Amino acid sequence: MGTFLTRIGVVPWFQSKIVDPLLLVIRRGAEPKQLAFSAALGVTIGIFPICGTTVILGGVAVAMLGSRCNAVTVMVLNLAVTPLELSLIIPFLRLGEAVTGSGQFPLTADALKKVITGHASKDVLLSIVHAILGWLLAAPFVLGALYTVLIPCCKILVEKFGGIPSSPRTLIKAV
Repeated sequence: MGTFLTRIGVVPWFQSKIVDPLLLVIRRGAEPKQLAFSAALGVTIGIFPICGTTVILGGVAVAMLGSRCNAVTVMVLNLAVTPLELSLIIPFLRLGEAVTGSGQFPLTADALKKVITGHASKDVLLSIVHAILGWLLAAPFVLGALYTVLIPCCKILVEKFGGIPSSPRTLIKAV
């Protein structure tokens, strides 16, 4: 399996686009808690259920948080979780529908045909609102859980790959 993924270019792409930028951040003196927060934030924003908006949301979050998060980590993980984002659209949609008590948006071929032809605009808009509501409900839990899990992982990564000794006063520099 590894040779197949290498042959079609997945492993080199993953290495150059995901692993190398994150290792560069770690080697430049990243603090484990800040790295964990940035990673959790990137994933949480990256699973926002409206495709194509996560980069903008990530940029806004980085601009608002400034030096409290690492821009490279947020954006790399934001883009890396795109497959997860696509797989979570329907669960977020259903969560939003359950909270509002509204009927389920039909996920059938006929409904898709109406969407494509523009005859289901109200239903589509309502389903987008439901998906966003589902994400808004889940996002704090996702962020908190990921941050909690990632702190020990980031401590290990910084100890193993960090080039600069970790100190509470060292800020992460944007790459």
